This record gives sequence, structure tokens and C-alpha cells, in this order.
Amino acid sequence: MPSPLPPVNNSVLSVSALNRLVRDCLESAFPLLWVGGEISNLTRAASGHVYFSLKDGNAQVRCVIWRNRAQLLGWRPENGQKVEASALVSFYEARGEFQLTVESLRRAGQGDLYERFLRLKTQLENEGLFAAERKRPLPPYPRRLAIVTSLQAAALRDVLSTLHRRAPYLGVEIHPAPVQGDGAAARLASALAAAGRSTADAVILCRGGGSIEDLWAFNEEAVARAIVACPLPVITGVGHETDFTIADFAADRRAPTPTAAAELLSPERSALLARVDELQRRLQRVSQRRLAEHQQGLDWLRSRLVHPAQALLRQRQQLDRLGDRLQRAQAASLLRQRLALSTLARRAAGCRPQADTHEKALAHLAHRLQQASRGQFAERRMKLNGLAGSLRQLDPQAVLARGYALVSNADGKPLRDSLAVSPGDRLQIRLARGGLAATVDQVVAPPEAD
Repeated sequence: MPSPLPPVNNSVLSVSALNRLVRDCLESAFPLLWVGGEISNLTRAASGHVYFSLKDGNAQVRCVIWRNRAQLLGWRPENGQKVEASALVSFYEARGEFQLTVESLRRAGQGDLYERFLRLKTQLENEGLFAAERKRPLPPYPRRLAIVTSLQAAALRDVLSTLHRRAPYLGVEIHPAPVQGDGAAARLASALAAAGRSTADAVILCRGGGSIEDLWAFNEEAVARAIVACPLPVITGVGHETDFTIADFAADRRAPTPTAAAELLSPERSALLARVDELQRRLQRVSQRRLAEHQQGLDWLRSRLVHPAQALLRQRQQLDRLGDRLQRAQAASLLRQRLALSTLARRAAGCRPQADTHEKALAHLAHRLQQASRGQFAERRMKLNGLAGSLRQLDPQAVLARGYALVSNADGKPLRDSLAVSPGDRLQIRLARGGLAATVDQVVAPPEAD
């Protein structure tokens, strides 16, 4: 896109027009780029926009982060912080100031760490370490938990207090390991392996919040593979809700905080006791209902229990009743069949053919057919005679017999106009009897129409 140029004539520009041209030139000449420096003169407006200067040892530039971008940072910029800003070069026309419009902001040095984080995440994801089908469910009612964290971590105190408050009956064993610094990843991996060999039902891997550098031990490949290799379900509670590490993706379950991880693995004692009481009441109600149903069934069976003689007498009476019903049914069936037979006999008598009546009808129809045939024959003969008379009138031979002749040229085509021939042409003349061959001596033109 070509940069806008100022006018070449001698017209006078207004300040607004000049600033607009400068802004268009700057914004079209510079793409989105990263700029590093130190934050100074930071102010937060009531509108939510953030204004600050980005400086180094020799220069500074004004910057602005609009509210919708500032809300997505996930951390709070402060004066004196070393940062890297992804920004667009711009120009504030109202005050004639050069400035950067910041799209995203990160702490200095985090770019390389974040790239390492993404590369390792992609590698382990391609290997299937983060696959959902590999994840194991957490035990609903664990009896013993293993905790992997630092003994000095505030997260450990939060987890222990939560477990003591919600489930004091739970056994806890701690596998200490540093959560940051050199060698922390290897120590965490060893502690996870030791926790996997314990008698616990699940493992909590936790630490408090911090910067990406503080949490980097949980982004190491050794820790991720140790989580996957652990035979027990592993739940992570690392940092705050907005912090995500490689360990969170490899774990069987991620909790937003260490306290939340403890809550997920510790059913509250009061809730469990209330559940037990409810189940006991339900069991009692079911038992009472089943007992009443069995007693009712026993009463019903007792009422059906009779003396064999009474059963035989009842069956004999039932047999007599069935015999009477059978005799009545047979008599009724026989009566219905007799009535049906007499009805069919009457219908058969009514359907018997009457020979005399049909013979008279046949003779009458034959007489009508003969009369109709004679009438049609006479009518057709009269029509044929009429057509023969018309045909005789149209017969060319009859016309010739009255003295007319049929004249045609040498090709045999009839002549209708004297001008169709010339003197010397040969003609053929057909008479009623025989014909003549003639030659044209003179052509007489037909008279003119009036």
C-alpha cells in the first residue's frame, strides 16, 4: 500500500490535515512489531485504558493499551517493569504525539520461555501424554493421600488445613521437593515416583502462585513424564486460576488452586455423615415396605389354602356348570344352523330360472333385432344409391359422352389455358370413344374479364 504524500501545490494545510497525513504515513509504513523497554509514567484511566511510557537508556515513547486489551493481560503492569510490547505505530492527532498502540504485553524474557512452553506442549501432545482417554478418574472416597510440594510452601498449609477441616479421617503423607530453582524438576519427578510407590489412593502436586519463571519447574518434561508414569491418579493445583503449566495438561485432573485440589479429593465429613444418615433412613423405609409386602403375600397365600375335599367339591360344581353351558351352547348352535338352512332354501327357490318367461323375452328380442336389421339395411341401400348417382354425375367418361373432349399436352398434363401452348405444339385429345393427336396451328387468347 503506497504511503500517502503531502500535496505538491502551494496550498496551506491545516494542523488537523497535517497530523492526519503523518498518522496515515506512520500506520501504513510500520507493521505490527515487538518493542522492548522499561515501563514508566504509568497511569490507569477511569475508562479502563492504560497509558505509560516505554523507555531505554537513550529514548522513550508514549504507549496506550485500550481497555479490552488490558483486561486480557492476566497480570498488572507497574512502573519499572521490563516488558516486551506487541504494538502498532500510531499518531495521536489531537495532541500531535507519536505513540504506540499496544496489542499485547509480556514481561521481558518471557518470550523465549513461552516458546519453549509451546514447543514442549506440542511435542508431548503429539506423543499422546495429554490424551483424554489416558486420564484416570479420581477415587470418590480416598483413605490416604500423598502430597508432593515444598515443606516451606504456603500451598502445603492450605492443603493440610482444608483436608483437616473437610476430612480429618484422611491419612496424609508428604513427599517434599523444591518447587522452583535449579534441580527442582528432577527432585519433583523423584518425589512423584516415591508417591506412586506409596499406599496412597491419589497424589496432589501443588504450589502457590508466581511468575512464569517461578512456575517453570512444572513446565519441565521430566515432571510431565513422571506424572504420566505415576501409577496413582495425580491432581495438580499449581498457582492461581489463570496459571497453566505442562504438569496441568499431563495430570489426570487440574484444580485452579491448591485448596481446590484438596477439596476435590476430600469429601466433606458432614456431607458424608448426612449421606449415610439418608441412606440409613432409605434402607429402613425399604426394609419396612418389603416386610409389609411379604406379610401381605403370606396372608393372601393363607386365604387360598383350603381342605382338599372342599377343593374337589368346588371343582365338581364347576364341572357341572360347564356341562350345562356346553349343552345350551350346542342347542343354540343347532337352532342357528337350522334357521340358516331354511333361509338359504328360500333364497335358492327365489333364484331358480323361469324358462317360459325367458323364452318369451328371447322371442321378443329376436323380433326387434330382425326389424332393426331390415331398417338399417334399407337405410344403407338408399344411401349407397345416392352415392352411386353422385359418382355417375362426376364420372369424366359421362362428360365425354355428352360431346366434351379432354385436351392434354405432349406430357399428358391437362390443358386449362390456351396460353399454356404455342403454335406447333403437339396435343392429345381424348373423346368418349377413342382419341386424336393434333398440332396447334393458332393460339386464340381468352377474352378479357369485364
